Amino acid sequence: MHETIEVRVGQVWADNDPRSAGRTVRVDHLMHGMAICTVLTNATNPQFDGEGRRDSRGRRTRIALERFRPTASGYVLLRNS
Repeated sequence: MHETIEVRVGQVWADNDPRSAGRTVRVDHLMHGMAICTVLTNATNPQFDGEGRRDSRGRRTRIALERFRPTASGYVLLRNS
């Protein structure tokens, strides 16, 4: 069983999915079991959109709170608020 870490506004998390290695997000809001986050850094091997590298920095995204744990498809806490 994984240790539960309280998700709080201002924290910075790294995407633990190998397909998104290098991607980091900052938690901006919490609501209805979701974290509203801003992408801070792109994945090391980003998807391509046909016109070159996709830049996701600054994009807003919603992530279910239960994904904030260090599983293969979860997130790892980098910095507390």
